Amino acid sequence: MESEYHVVLLSQALRALDDIYGYIAGTLLEPNTAMQLIDNIEYEILSLREMPHRCPTRRQGIYSGKYRQLFIKNYTVIFRIDEDKKQVVVVTVRYAKSQF
Repeated sequence: MESEYHVVLLSQALRALDDIYGYIAGTLLEPNTAMQLIDNIEYEILSLREMPHRCPTRRQGIYSGKYRQLFIKNYTVIFRIDEDKKQVVVVTVRYAKSQF
């Protein structure tokens, strides 16, 4: 059984979540939808504490190779696993249809 990992969000990932919320709440004028989406993304990110290897390795773009991806609705969470520290390091969250 895989032991539990500590989940760390880099500042870039936190900014991405703020931007997602700001766009949906401010531009689309849907603050409740924005909060529900952010809550869902955060819940799924925290689920990476257990079995982060279940997510596939990213095969394209600037994060290909050592990074993994978790798909949540229309968004992709990019993260890496630090086995020495037993950490999942979330690098960014991007709109899935964007090219990155």
